[in-house]
Amino acid sequence: MISEEGVYGSIIVSGLIAASAGSGAPTWRTLLFIGITVTVFWAAHVYARAVATHGETTPDGTTKSIWQSFTEAVKESRGLLAAVVAPALALLLGVFGVLPDSVAKWVALWVSVAVLAIVGYITYSRRGARWWVRILGGVSTASFGIVIILAKAIISH
Repeated sequence: MISEEGVYGSIIVSGLIAASAGSGAPTWRTLLFIGITVTVFWAAHVYARAVATHGETTPDGTTKSIWQSFTEAVKESRGLLAAVVAPALALLLGVFGVLPDSVAKWVALWVSVAVLAIVGYITYSRRGARWWVRILGGVSTASFGIVIILAKAIISH
């Protein structure tokens, strides 16, 4: 889900992983913490958008119902939930003992950075930007996750 919600979701997930890793929580707790927190953020986003947009006039001149607003909000906010998938897969490597917990958390953080880079690159690519602008877009989007990693490294070491 290439969207602003996907970017926000990836940044939220990175922050949650960093916070959880700093607390020394096992990987399964980190995964549970992320799942609950992102679900709450997603539900709040859907609720706020549905409440804010119902009653608006649609392009055909009708008034948007709360149900229409709700379904649009769910569709538009999918990126927030999708942002959890790739880092969660990395965390599962820790849950199942394939990687030590601390390594799985670091891998999940870097996976989040990679997701941000890909989202940035694809977004600029869809707009027909030149190759170097696409790369710059990917790097600039990924920098949000890198800042979280740097903050984690400074605070926890």
